[in-house]
Amino acid sequence: MTPQPAERAGLTMADVARLADVSVMTVSNVVNDREDRVGAETRRRVLEVIATTGYRVNMPARHLRQGRTGSIVLAVPDFASAYFGELAARLAERLRPHGFRLVMELTRGTLDDELETLSSPHLDGHDAIILSMTAGTARDLVDAQPRKPLVVIGERSVPSDFDHVAMDNVGGARLATEALLDAGARRIAVIGGQVDGPESMPVLRTQGYRDALASKSVPWDEGLVISSGVGLADGKLAIMSLIEAGVQFDAVFGLTDAAALGAMSALAATGRRVPHDVKVVGWDNTELATYAVPPLSSVEPDNSAMADAIVRLLLRRLDDADAPAETATPPARIVHRASTR
Repeated sequence: MTPQPAERAGLTMADVARLADVSVMTVSNVVNDREDRVGAETRRRVLEVIATTGYRVNMPARHLRQGRTGSIVLAVPDFASAYFGELAARLAERLRPHGFRLVMELTRGTLDDELETLSSPHLDGHDAIILSMTAGTARDLVDAQPRKPLVVIGERSVPSDFDHVAMDNVGGARLATEALLDAGARRIAVIGGQVDGPESMPVLRTQGYRDALASKSVPWDEGLVISSGVGLADGKLAIMSLIEAGVQFDAVFGLTDAAALGAMSALAATGRRVPHDVKVVGWDNTELATYAVPPLSSVEPDNSAMADAIVRLLLRRLDDADAPAETATPPARIVHRASTR
């Protein structure tokens, strides 16, 4: 079945169909990942022809026929965050085979910028939006009437008619706190926590922390919940403030890896050893966690599964604007490293 060189030049979907002895629609179903419409053996045969001929879908022509630009917006609150940088890389890798390029937009975590991202006329140059919502509410989403297909990521409450990919905040925080308790800690400081307020990442993770303490009959001290940002500087300042106030603690739960790494910097600067004097755990399982000294234990929210879900929901929404909305929340797990051992 190996094609001659002449067959490789200007190869069309019809050529692939002829070589695989299938219909053009079958080839279309294979290249568009409509697995439920093609049998396994037929799919294998089509993919073999595609591999041997070097056939590539003419994405610009396809997008032109579909009235698309081939561009997807990822709107995030912070470009400096290691987590959002790694998320963008995962999404770009997954979107590329489908002919889409990822562009990033900065919202600075403000409501005005999030709403602008959803409604600005400049979105006409893009096909869809992935929004990390940190300031907006469910009501804001409804009122904004987004101009483009939308997948919301993050921990804010989202109306049931929007696609949403979230982290297992309560479950992951329980795992992080239990890891510290099992390592012998009893006074665990939480950087970036929040005891009360509307549903959000700080509130949900603080709830998981409190649930874990209660399950072990360990009393909780609200003074150990530090309401702050979750960046490197925030983590360092939070720990320095505890130390200066004379607050006793034997562990730190940073609600991001950045907050935990900032805390480790403060602990090192004040002569406290990790994990001998203070045990530390973070969240996001970023690459930076593996380079900490000692390496940082971290909650893995299943970053890969989350990226898969975002892309799956986005492509489905582009293909069918009336598809029922879906919420995906992969289960979290704890990655143990030397900072808790």
